[in-house]
Amino acid sequence: MKTHGPTQIQFWFIALAIGIAAGLAAVLFRFGIYAIQTTAYGTDDVLTLHSFAAGLAWYQILLIPICGGLVVGLILDRFTDDGRVRSVADVIEGAALSEGRVEVRRGLASAAASMITLSTGGSSGREGPVVHLAAVISTGICRWINANGITGRDLLGCAVAAAVSASFNAPIAGALFALEVILRHFAVHAFAPIVIASAVGTVINRLVFGDVTEFVLPVQNALGFYVELPAFLILGLVCGIVAVALMKAIFWAEDFGNFVERETGLPRYLRPAIAGALLGALAIGWPHIIGVGYETTSAALTGELLLHEAIVFVILKVIAVAITMGGRMGGGVFSPSLMVGALTGLAFGVIATAIFPTVSGSGTLYALAGMGAVAAAVLGAPISTTLIVFELTGDWQTGLAVMVAVSLSTALASRLVDRSFFLTQLERRNVHLAAGPQAYLLATFKVSTIMRDMDAPNAASEEACWDLVRDGIYVDGNATLEQAMPIFEGAGHRFIPVVTLGGEDAPPELWGALFQVDALRAMNRALSETAAEEHS
Repeated sequence: MKTHGPTQIQFWFIALAIGIAAGLAAVLFRFGIYAIQTTAYGTDDVLTLHSFAAGLAWYQILLIPICGGLVVGLILDRFTDDGRVRSVADVIEGAALSEGRVEVRRGLASAAASMITLSTGGSSGREGPVVHLAAVISTGICRWINANGITGRDLLGCAVAAAVSASFNAPIAGALFALEVILRHFAVHAFAPIVIASAVGTVINRLVFGDVTEFVLPVQNALGFYVELPAFLILGLVCGIVAVALMKAIFWAEDFGNFVERETGLPRYLRPAIAGALLGALAIGWPHIIGVGYETTSAALTGELLLHEAIVFVILKVIAVAITMGGRMGGGVFSPSLMVGALTGLAFGVIATAIFPTVSGSGTLYALAGMGAVAAAVLGAPISTTLIVFELTGDWQTGLAVMVAVSLSTALASRLVDRSFFLTQLERRNVHLAAGPQAYLLATFKVSTIMRDMDAPNAASEEACWDLVRDGIYVDGNATLEQAMPIFEGAGHRFIPVVTLGGEDAPPELWGALFQVDALRAMNRALSETAAEEHS
């Protein structure tokens, strides 16, 4: 719970200031992409980049992402310890395990790397870097005011909501994204400040770009409820499979890149450059994979693509996103999932309307539903994704079709991965957030903070401790309860010695003993505080 931080009135002003700062950061990040992209490709309209790039010489299309990848690799090699770009998964981890804080230095480097990636042919999205950049701003404020607990997480939610709203002109979805994906609860105390910050981000977006949606649909869609609705159930299942394929492709590419880097001794700063070479080679034939992909997404939503084009572009986009993310070039997965979903929905719609032309609506309606379905399955956020699709397109008349497709795709995909792309990323790093607080809270307690010292009242017998150590029953002093609790279950003792192992010739040092009752008491207190926060 909150132990330090501002008063209630101060909190509201700080939340407002964070909303303004995060909103401006999101807009500036977008302008930065536009500026570098214009310089790199020589286009005056970045929204039609792939059409413009189709007229460039093949060596330009190839060299631009290579150069961009090399710069990205050098940035990440210099400013991160693992060469990995920080994104939404790290913000979720910070909210759950670090009182709303993220890595500042690595976060700023990641933002710069992602900006260059998105500007020089990387096939990813801008929402991930923007969310983490907003979290960096929130972290700086939290450190300045010495906030922790509820306050730190609430301010993080405000920053994320403002950034998403400013990036996509989607105030409702921005607020719900912060609650549903980042904080993972809908507590009343967090709702109001997050909504205000989201509104501030939207105001900033509209002052800069005007009150316009990201995508413009040419006609009003219609849906025959009783006849056509089963088709959207099937579409949801198809989109769930496509979303899982997209996520698995990214994870496979990441593992393959790690294998190649490890086995060949490849310098890690060259990994993004090699990914850039692969992307450039792919873009020579299919420039649609370059960048965020809004032009192709718009073409799918307006029905300007043929069936074979939609299918081919889905496959190519999945490959391009996997190369980008596996090559550690940076960026997010939301925009690519929108493009893949719109193309999947359009292909499905073309087939459905051809089979049942007298009872089906337009293929663009399926593209809209598919866009939401794939994105919701990837993000693990059916509520905020449904709303952001409406806000991106301005089409509120086809809500039932989108909701049905989103619900089925999310239900299917969440059973084939660990709930979402982000939570699966964390599971792959042995950060167990998908199962809920009862799983991850154990990792927040250091054994050394709960153990009883040898001279403490009711301490364990030193002789009994050494007997257990000789039997191989002990826990390292730097471990957490996540490592200690399985030892209790396997050993059946009421306490475990806490030691520091020396070298080959040095004897272990006995710190004290961890009692099971103390560990359970700390865990119960943490669960109670978490429940109180989520229901306050």
